[in-house]
Amino acid sequence: MSKPSTPQPSNTLLLRRQLTELTKHPVEGFSAGLVDDNNLYEWEVMIIGPPDTLYEGGFFKARLSFPSEYPLQPPKMRFITPMWHPNIYADGVVCISILHAPGDDQYGYEDAGERWMPVHTVETILVSVISLLSSETPNTDSPANVDAAKEIRTDHAAYKKKVRRLVRKSAEEAFD
Repeated sequence: MSKPSTPQPSNTLLLRRQLTELTKHPVEGFSAGLVDDNNLYEWEVMIIGPPDTLYEGGFFKARLSFPSEYPLQPPKMRFITPMWHPNIYADGVVCISILHAPGDDQYGYEDAGERWMPVHTVETILVSVISLLSSETPNTDSPANVDAAKEIRTDHAAYKKKVRRLVRKSAEEAFD
């Protein structure tokens, strides 16, 4: 759990403001709230599978864990719901550019401008994740989940079948 030892008033104010904004003006495709009302650094998120995608009809739970250095450093996002995607690690951790620490990519896959910047918000993160799930051709160049990337390249039908099975299961569990 990401609970800072000395919370910074400015970042708790920023997180509270973002939560209030999302509560007052919900964004289509997801909902977000605190895991525990006493900890602004742990958020629970529900992403609704984007229409006209493999993930349509799914309900995917995730956690956003904010570091005490937020917004200078990005939060971590991890799906609680099992996911099968080349850019989501087997343990559910999301691998997208805007969640990577600011600065140059040591491996040369990303420009600094694609990585985390303090102007990003919970909304921009979740819209990026929805976009990731909406892509018909996920990035398999530097996959977080090598097996999912390999399956997309070698047996796309099996990949689609596995994703659809997880989508059905997520919908069933969402209403249990």
